[in-house]
Amino acid sequence: MAKAKTKAATSGSGKQTSHWLILILLALAQFMVVLDIAIVNVALPAMQKAFTMTPTSLQWIITAYTLTFGGFLLLGGRAADLFGRRRIFLIGIVLFTIASLGSGLAQSGGMLIFFRAAQGLAGAFMSPAALSIILVTYKEGHERNVALAVWGAVAAGGAAVGVLLGGIITQYLDWRWNFFVNVPVGIIVIITALKILDRHESEAEHNSLDLSGAVLATGGLMLLVYALVKAPTLGWTDATTLTYFAISVAALVGFIVNESRVKHPLMPLSIFKIRNLSGANALQLCMAAGMFSIFFFTTLYLQQILGYSPIKTGFSFLIIPLVLGTVATNVPRLILKVGYRPILIVAPLFVSAGLFWMSHIPVNGTFWGNVAPGMVLLAIGMGATFVSVTIAATSGVPHNEAGLASGILNTSQQVGGRLAWPY
Repeated sequence: MAKAKTKAATSGSGKQTSHWLILILLALAQFMVVLDIAIVNVALPAMQKAFTMTPTSLQWIITAYTLTFGGFLLLGGRAADLFGRRRIFLIGIVLFTIASLGSGLAQSGGMLIFFRAAQGLAGAFMSPAALSIILVTYKEGHERNVALAVWGAVAAGGAAVGVLLGGIITQYLDWRWNFFVNVPVGIIVIITALKILDRHESEAEHNSLDLSGAVLATGGLMLLVYALVKAPTLGWTDATTLTYFAISVAALVGFIVNESRVKHPLMPLSIFKIRNLSGANALQLCMAAGMFSIFFFTTLYLQQILGYSPIKTGFSFLIIPLVLGTVATNVPRLILKVGYRPILIVAPLFVSAGLFWMSHIPVNGTFWGNVAPGMVLLAIGMGATFVSVTIAATSGVPHNEAGLASGILNTSQQVGGRLAWPY
């Protein structure tokens, strides 16, 4: 039995390590994963020109990452529980760094798409492993809430920062540097993780991986994400779209049946008896579906209607991470006083107000008069909601299922995001 014998704040060498240094390391790794979803969008025209790609093949630069990332999150989270969080995290970050280098060195569109898929796969193992390390490093309560606030701010603000960095890098360097920037950061994360992360995080009483469940869950989720990506192009009622949805639903139903029968399931269904987890994931899915499309359509509005350059567009989006980060870092104090439930009632109202405002932007509008107020409302709601949802979804989860809970939360966000932003 692989049982954790040491504290999460103790490195492999036995030296005491600051909890906050561990948090910075894990947040940096998560920032890389989130950043790579958004940073590429601005560079797509340059990639298309470099490889003479068709619009359909160009879309696969985004889709390949989305499919593997969304499809393998459950497996990545459970693997962290079974085989050690540090080990899975390191495997993920090493693969992510190699895939980033391969993407930057790609000599064809097909090669770039392949390495983008590898990036997504690596992120699917790295992200839930990192979050599960946070869950076992910090005691449940205010200390963990502060750590999750930083995590939530990074996860929610990374996309907005990606728009800015993508514009700067593409305009002043070369589109390949959108991927090369991950390499030195990845190397720093790997070296630091080897020094400060505990080697003995696995608390599972077995390491039997439910292969049939893994195939059904991964296949079902990948087909679901793919169906959501293709539906806007093919049509939501198109026979091909409906076939993808039907097969994905059949696979996921088969997965649930399988989990109720096998001895060591990939996702023990008993985890959903934790009411916080079930409710928080449902809210996470709905919130992601409601707001993520804003990044896509606002980028188009700023560039095509207001005539902003890619860099000016990126700087315009900075208002989101600035406000979001300020709100997110102050939410734990409020939770300490009133709990997270009242916040999960009020914060989504700010998101709704922001969406309502953004939906009424006129063609002849201005940034500060028509766009910025909506961004501020969204950022306030996002900062408070994502932090509170993460806290709710991980409260009361046993340490031996921390990775699984992290994978479920990430999956909810990805599926919700694809409902609104299937591009």
